[in-house]
Amino acid sequence: MKLRTNITLLVLVLFAVVKTNGQSWLLTQEERDSINRLGQKNQESMMNQLGITELRPGPSGNESAPNHANYDESLANPCPELPEILITNDGKTVKDADTWWKKRRPEIVEDFEREVYGRLPKNIPDVKWVVEVTDNEFVRRTPVIAKQLRGYIDNSAYPSIEVTIDAMLVVPTNVEGPVPVLIMFGRPAFPAPKQPSPKDMEKLNAVFKNMMIKHDPSVAKIFDKYPAYSPITRLPAPNFWAPAPEGDLPSTEQLLNAGWGYLTLNPASIQADNSAGLTSGIIGLVNKGQPRKPDDWGALRAWAWGAARALDYLETDDLVDAKKVGIEGVSRYGKAALVTLALEDRFAIGLIGSSGKGGSTLHRRIFGEAVENLTATGESHWMAGNYIKYGASRASFGSMTGCDLPVDSHQLIALCAPRPTFISYGIPEEGDAKWLDQKGSYMSTIAAGAAFKLLGVKDLGVSNDYLEETMPPYNTDMLDGQLAWRQHDGGHTDWPNMKHFIPWANKMLGYEK
Repeated sequence: MKLRTNITLLVLVLFAVVKTNGQSWLLTQEERDSINRLGQKNQESMMNQLGITELRPGPSGNESAPNHANYDESLANPCPELPEILITNDGKTVKDADTWWKKRRPEIVEDFEREVYGRLPKNIPDVKWVVEVTDNEFVRRTPVIAKQLRGYIDNSAYPSIEVTIDAMLVVPTNVEGPVPVLIMFGRPAFPAPKQPSPKDMEKLNAVFKNMMIKHDPSVAKIFDKYPAYSPITRLPAPNFWAPAPEGDLPSTEQLLNAGWGYLTLNPASIQADNSAGLTSGIIGLVNKGQPRKPDDWGALRAWAWGAARALDYLETDDLVDAKKVGIEGVSRYGKAALVTLALEDRFAIGLIGSSGKGGSTLHRRIFGEAVENLTATGESHWMAGNYIKYGASRASFGSMTGCDLPVDSHQLIALCAPRPTFISYGIPEEGDAKWLDQKGSYMSTIAAGAAFKLLGVKDLGVSNDYLEETMPPYNTDMLDGQLAWRQHDGGHTDWPNMKHFIPWANKMLGYEK
């Protein structure tokens, strides 16, 4: 029975992990329906708070659908004049850094927190980091230390919700430390787990065989038939002299080879990636299981908060140069990475991959993904409740669109200044879909350059006229300043740009391996 119990527990843990990570491919239809119902309930609660009776549906990504997204540039800019970066709310021009830091920047942050991403609550509980496992490994020829980290969040104020942040720190040991680290949103895993010795493996196999035979005596006949067989086998040892594979190494290996460490952070362990999860996770814990208020934080801001808590740990680790910690993400995690860099000022640098609407692409542009897609149930959990107003067709306040937003994404990028900010995209032909509106992100990046220049650093090296500057061909380097842009010839990933990001980052941070 003990073996059966262990197997049952393993299966339950597997399903728990799958659900925690926001994956739906192992969920039953009943479970999916339950998530959808709870998500709709949370959406309706917010609409009632805001006085909204009807939302506009978001366009379809299917170009043959009747409600397909717009891809006509002549219709893409219904309100081309962007909110000013360097003019204060009382109409004064920002001419110096002091005015930026003390007046204009706080104004922009306030608008983003109230209307777009939500505010950090004042009563967020503390996080206690524990190194659960430390393993010495090799990633190809690079020796590393891998640390499995758990951030236990104090839930004494509401014990029915537990939140534990999952992360994995991997640092090369063949360079003099401390080393810079790139926090990457994704799934933590040991890169090359150290394996038991042959003697220990023998013991494990003997115990495992005995457990199997006790559970089912008929298994003994199979082991008698194959006496040399071992159920548990060792993985192949690393081949230090094997030639490198063709093409680019994985991003993590490129970082290790360059003398960087990386920390993989699981966003779903902080806050679920669905609207149903808004009454659980860190948002639900702080709200004690109750629905959000209109200016409460959404998942993007929660993930950014979690990244900052990971940085708290890195500041205590002697292997890490905590003054050279960056943030990276792609797609929805690219949005989260940009929000992190903009609103968490201890991060030194960022690689923002294919972030689209809600990230680096202008909200008020109507090209591909629209504001209405982000106000719908499926994605509204990323944003503050107030953001839903901008998809309203019928409400107590009338109706609003993205043109009514007091801020836009060029200002979010501007909040990153003067810290190095690398905006990365691929091309539609390889899978970085037109839906992401690469041009809208380029326009945003162009406009953001004014803040970088004000603070005495370089932007893309062209004018800040976002309506006149033409997006360069893909594979064109615009990497001379603290604000960088590069559209690679790959798909929905920043992998092809990692070999460009690393030397650029080394230069910007003054790091030599």
